[in-house]
Amino acid sequence: MLSRTADHLFWMSRYTERAENTARMLNVSYETSLLPQSDAQAQEGWRGLLSISELIPAYTARQGAITATGVLRFMVCDEGNPSSIAACLRAARENARAVRGALTTEVWETLNQTWLELSRQLREGAFERDPGQFFEWVKYRSHLSRGVTLGTMLQDEAFHFLRLGTFLERADNTARLLDVKFHAVQSDFHGLAGDARRSTPEADFYHWSAILRSVSAFEVYRKVYRDVITPERVADLLMLRRDMPRSLHASMHEVVDNLAAVAHEHSGETERRAGRLLSDLRYGRIDEILATGLHAYLTQFLDRVNELGGCISRDFLAPAAD
Repeated sequence: MLSRTADHLFWMSRYTERAENTARMLNVSYETSLLPQSDAQAQEGWRGLLSISELIPAYTARQGAITATGVLRFMVCDEGNPSSIAACLRAARENARAVRGALTTEVWETLNQTWLELSRQLREGAFERDPGQFFEWVKYRSHLSRGVTLGTMLQDEAFHFLRLGTFLERADNTARLLDVKFHAVQSDFHGLAGDARRSTPEADFYHWSAILRSVSAFEVYRKVYRDVITPERVADLLMLRRDMPRSLHASMHEVVDNLAAVAHEHSGETERRAGRLLSDLRYGRIDEILATGLHAYLTQFLDRVNELGGCISRDFLAPAAD
């Protein structure tokens, strides 16, 4: 496969997944902002979301003071922000258009219709009227895109590059979503007991159930643990459980499998890095991770995922030297 074709396919799926996960992060912050809290706490929550996405300088340059309305518009509508939902879905559509011959008609039409419908919704103010419903729509269109891909695409190299992009992006975003939560409660897992004493059981439940719902894991948590929601178990479910579809472990398992399907004689180091990252999750224990600090672990994980993305780009997506 031509490297530029692989590049378009890889980034098409990454941008689609990124739009969905941006919607998930925003929904967590939006729902949390509705809980009883001071204005300073609410603003700090929105600042944390921008900080994790490394967008505070870009936001302040374009919007000024951090407000809920400003952050939501910046992360949803502002195409000058490459991480906004609008920018991601436009980029996904443009990448798909560049390789229409490698896609089925159904995949192309799904992505194209998503962009057209998004443009209409933003023009008509659907997002402002009901942010929660809008975020659900973004997630639904991403689900539809993945389903059509699985149901209609030949499982050849094109398919594997699509899946590779999806799950590398998902691993990155699940880690960022966990970090959003830690910023919201202003806590690392060092000193967890002290923080727990300063919070009420009701507030704790709503905070942790919000993050579970954001990754469609609330019912899964109840089925697996059949007990009250605790931070340790939420972290275990979203990081180390292989059978949780949006966990770090499950995402990296898919990355390794799809890398193996497109491997060539020069990609050994990239496969080694991916395999080592997967091994850390497969054999890791949540108590050991928490003992060293979950925020530190997630920061290192994000750095390694970013490096792995660079290796994939070098080995598969960059044009070969003449």
